[in-house]
Amino acid sequence: MDRTWLHKLASPPHFYRIAGRLAPWLGWPALALILIGLYGGLVLAPADHQQGEGFRILYVHAPSAWLSMLVYATLALASGIGLIWRIKLAHAVALAAAPIGAWFTFVALATGSLWGKPMWGTWWVWDARLTAELILLFLYLGFLALHGAIDDTGRADRAAAVLALVGVINLPVIHYSVYWWNTLHQGATITKLGKPSITFDMLWPLLVMLTGFTLCFAALLTRRVQAEILRRERDAAWLRAELAR
Repeated sequence: MDRTWLHKLASPPHFYRIAGRLAPWLGWPALALILIGLYGGLVLAPADHQQGEGFRILYVHAPSAWLSMLVYATLALASGIGLIWRIKLAHAVALAAAPIGAWFTFVALATGSLWGKPMWGTWWVWDARLTAELILLFLYLGFLALHGAIDDTGRADRAAAVLALVGVINLPVIHYSVYWWNTLHQGATITKLGKPSITFDMLWPLLVMLTGFTLCFAALLTRRVQAEILRRERDAAWLRAELAR
């Protein structure tokens, strides 16, 4: 099996060019899907029989919560690849992903609080899933702070990668917290075995939003990795030639 493509993908010049081509093909479909999903969720979907119109915050909250974990998994995977195989580009991907994940996590927490006030009567409770999600935000911020506190890029990459890998233990805690502990947060609705506990007219806009948010992350990541490559390779001859085109 020819693995030269894998080695080429780990090359900053090659990845920089691929990312530049991919970004529009990811960004525009992401925008279209998010607009369609918002219209379907906020206008076309019927009100919930128990939560009324307040359930519509689900169409932003659930995709943000999903991305908060997906981005961290991506960050940890890239960190592990960087540590084990000493691929500098993998560390660049991890560092580029961290701010995106932090924002998705913040949006998940903020929208959850907005939903919790009318439904639970409070903005915040130290619920197992909410607390684990807050810890996830701290992990993102800690990753960025640790990396920024070390002047040497190589040492910063390695130290932050170790923190990222340790923090992976929080992901199953977030996912299974509603099963392991007595929690206010509702259980699975679309990922449980059997029929999802949500009707199709409410479900399809959510699936569209999940897809749109995922593509949005991919588009943002490609651009941020390009920017990180520019920072790390600013003195490289290939980059001067690339920018001179």
